[in-house]
Amino acid sequence: MSTITAPSGISGTASALRRLYFVRFAFAIVWALVMFTMTAKLSPLGIVLLVLYPLFDVGAAVVDARSSRTTGSSALLYVNMAVSLVAAVGVGIAGASGIPAVLRVWGAWAIVSGLVQLIVAVPRRKLGGQWPMILSGGISVLAGASFVASAGADNPMLTSAVGYAVPGGIFFLVSALRLGRAAREN
Repeated sequence: MSTITAPSGISGTASALRRLYFVRFAFAIVWALVMFTMTAKLSPLGIVLLVLYPLFDVGAAVVDARSSRTTGSSALLYVNMAVSLVAAVGVGIAGASGIPAVLRVWGAWAIVSGLVQLIVAVPRRKLGGQWPMILSGGISVLAGASFVASAGADNPMLTSAVGYAVPGGIFFLVSALRLGRAAREN
């Protein structure tokens, strides 16, 4: 059995976050491609995939917290874990009520997790590669508000919520690439 140990120093943290961000990019893109086929109505598989996304965020936050103990941002990552876990349960329950309920829960989660991402990324600027995360956090807050608003539309669809994963994944990719440069420089 292997364990994940906290990397030493800024270079180790940057390297660990880089690997995590590449995984998050790949997951977001694959998830979005699969979910785009299910945006008009909720199916059992669609609900499972919608629950899986915030659960993946919980796992990523666990890895992030273990990797970044030296940056002092772990406390907010634990908040993100709790928020994402509540969101996963909420999306699962909301799935029984339909797309508007899912959009409201998804939107609330995007707002809160975006704020956390923004607050975590600002002090991490010294690691490098955090401007995409700062932008992503801010955009997540705005996108979340639009999901909540779109829940009241005549025929709401999950297209925008699913599409939200694509730019998020791209931001993770850009951040991972920039972190690679920062890790080499330190």
